[in-house]
Amino acid sequence: MPAVRTARGSRKPPPEGFEDIEDTLLEFANKMKDAQNESHEGKKRHEMLWPIMQITHQRSRYIYDLYYEREAISKQLYDWLLKNNYADANLIAKWKKQGYEKLCCVRCIQTKETNFNATCICRVPRNQVGDGKDIQCVSCGCRGCASGD
Repeated sequence: MPAVRTARGSRKPPPEGFEDIEDTLLEFANKMKDAQNESHEGKKRHEMLWPIMQITHQRSRYIYDLYYEREAISKQLYDWLLKNNYADANLIAKWKKQGYEKLCCVRCIQTKETNFNATCICRVPRNQVGDGKDIQCVSCGCRGCASGD
């Protein structure tokens, strides 16, 4: 089946206020390119994705804070940013729920990806881990994102 051709410039332009945050989003894009092009020598397979997951988290948190905390952007711009994948909509949806305010990534709460069908170790409050162990998530490299810390 041939690809569908669209007219050039048919993508809707960003809503009002995008130019105010465009520089910050470009910085995140540059960090993402650097993380993707970074050398993977000497790293374990799952450690290669950690910088990318962290940058995605930071960018999503930035947009979340702009809309929900500071109320600096409009609903129209917020929806446009989510639609164009500038932020992780599923992660932001979890941040709005009690107990998930500091969640690092959605993979950490998916029970199917763990050995014992439980959430990730980074979701356990540090005072319950005991012995002052330094825990780190295998999925994203998080060192603890439980809201009870």
